[in-house]
Amino acid sequence: MAWGHDAMNETVGPVGEGDRISELDMLRGAALLGVLLVNIVGFAAAGFMSTADQLAALPTAGIDRVTEMLVNWLLRDKANTMFATLFGLGFYLQIARNGDRPGFTRRFSRRLAWLLVFGIINVGFIWIWDILHLYALAGFVLLLVRNWSTRALVMVGFALAVVDVHWLEFIDHQLGVTLETWPAYSDAAVLERQAVGQAGDYWGLVVQFWRFNLADWYENWGIVAWGVYALGRFMLGAAIGRTGVLNNVAGLVPRLPRLALFTLLPGLSVGLAMALMFAGFWQPFGEESPLIAGLGRPGTALLQAAGYASLLVMAWHSGLGRRLLAGFVPVGQMALTNYLAQGLLYGFVLFGVGPGLALAGHIGATALVAVSLAFFGGQMAFSRWWLARFRYGPMEWLWRWLTYGGARPVLRRVAVAA
Repeated sequence: MAWGHDAMNETVGPVGEGDRISELDMLRGAALLGVLLVNIVGFAAAGFMSTADQLAALPTAGIDRVTEMLVNWLLRDKANTMFATLFGLGFYLQIARNGDRPGFTRRFSRRLAWLLVFGIINVGFIWIWDILHLYALAGFVLLLVRNWSTRALVMVGFALAVVDVHWLEFIDHQLGVTLETWPAYSDAAVLERQAVGQAGDYWGLVVQFWRFNLADWYENWGIVAWGVYALGRFMLGAAIGRTGVLNNVAGLVPRLPRLALFTLLPGLSVGLAMALMFAGFWQPFGEESPLIAGLGRPGTALLQAAGYASLLVMAWHSGLGRRLLAGFVPVGQMALTNYLAQGLLYGFVLFGVGPGLALAGHIGATALVAVSLAFFGGQMAFSRWWLARFRYGPMEWLWRWLTYGGARPVLRRVAVAA
């Protein structure tokens, strides 16, 4: 059974302005805010760009610990679950619109290949936790399984989505296995990265990025775990698209309160227990409590993400909610541009390259959240300004030009009157 229906097969190419679904753009923009907060707090946390002693010595240490726990409870794994699921859903829409047309597989594969290139550049030269290259690989797999039934997508997608890197960590710990040859999370490694960053040595940082990725991403099989994690969410996103709910989102709204209730209550309650264990506030299993908590986080993330999406769509279909959430829409329309720009913020705050502030080890989670909220406000304003003048975001235009070729120099919006 091929994906898609007649209404979706009228045109060939990427989703155009007239085909956009505002709820998806809004959700994508909201997810990007969560991704930003999780990434910057996590990257500056102990074991990555700070040591535990450095963070404990900050005057904001007490509130920072609570802030980090709240970010982990409310957003970690939940924001990227929404983002990955929406990415998979977006790929599904492209396949559904054009999957049966001659040359589509070649064009779609070229689109994924360029996304892979963007991701490799990002992970190697800007942001070591890039996810775009994994999204590209997951997209290739999604193309291969496009004839699967909706039930198969749900079953396999869910099975993959509840397994992530925390499972590998638990298994390695139980077996006493250490796969990496260099302790990437040790204080010595952190201080080495800090010293290079504070010196403003960009190419030295690039070497550190690749060294970190080799140890954590490849030797420790992190790329496999996170690849499975992303693919599971892509499949779930495709399954959502296959149900046809996007054909009548407004008709779905009356059923969303029940969905929000049955996902958020267990998700938030179990997720809180996991977050408390992970942060060390509650240790029912002794020293292994963080490892045990990691096993349940992917499942609770799915529940919380579904609940968040339900609440946001419900709010979107109310007058006040739409006004409050409208700023997320242009951010979601420029998701690739805004995601890549967020990586520049991490470097600016934590490293001393160029005008960088070199605050790694000297800034806590609370200040990072404040900085991120201000930055995201800027992204909302910029995205709105840009899309009032141009059809696509800068990176969205480049991605389309590289994928589909031809002369695409005119970015300015076509006036409605014309």
